[in-house]
Order: sequence, then C-alpha cells, then structure tokens
Amino acid sequence: MNRTRLLVTGLVLSGLLGLIDVISLPFGDGEHPPVAVAVVGAVLGLITLVGAVLAWRGSRAGAVAVIVTRLLSGLSAVPAFFVDDVPGALVGAVAFALLVTLAGVALVASALRTRAVTEG
Repeated sequence: MNRTRLLVTGLVLSGLLGLIDVISLPFGDGEHPPVAVAVVGAVLGLITLVGAVLAWRGSRAGAVAVIVTRLLSGLSAVPAFFVDDVPGALVGAVAFALLVTLAGVALVASALRTRAVTEG
C-alpha cells in the first residue's frame, strides 16, 4: 500500500486517538467513563496503535484494523450523548473525538479504496 498524504494523515489522527485511549485509562474516575468502557477503549486503542504501525509499513490488514477499532471505539462513546449525568464538557470532548475518528477512518479507508481501484 502506498503511503499517500491522506493515508499518513488518517494514520496519525487514528494513532493519536488510540494513544489517548490507552493513556487515559488510569485517569478516569470510574464513573465517566465506566471502568469496563475505559478498559475496552484502552484495548481498542492498543490495537489501533499496532494496526497503525503495520499500515505505515504497507499492511492492508493493519489499515483495516485501524478502521475497525476506531469505529468500535467511536461506538463505545455514543452513550455519552444519552446518559443524563455526563458533564457537558465531556460530551463536547466526545463529539470532537467522534468527528476526528470519522475523519481518520475516512482518510484511511480512502487509501484502501484507491489501492483497490488501481489494482483492478
């Protein structure tokens, strides 16, 4: 897989989000997010980081891992919009993270599509 600017940007955005997922685990209060959600997020973040490194080296499977883990991580954050006791600042941070997640996924996915089109 060629390392285009779009792919690099998507991998960097996704990698930063994965890193935030991993390093934010010990800083939660156990309520926002719940411990189980934070642990799942950290695991998804770790898989994202591994996938980003593999995708950087040209692995399509790594790029797919980044896309899947970022989408799952984004889905795990959606309840923040519907739970009553989530602080407003946290809801704003989740909304921003979801936008960045979607941008990163779109950039990585576009690199996969470009490769598939040029191969066919």
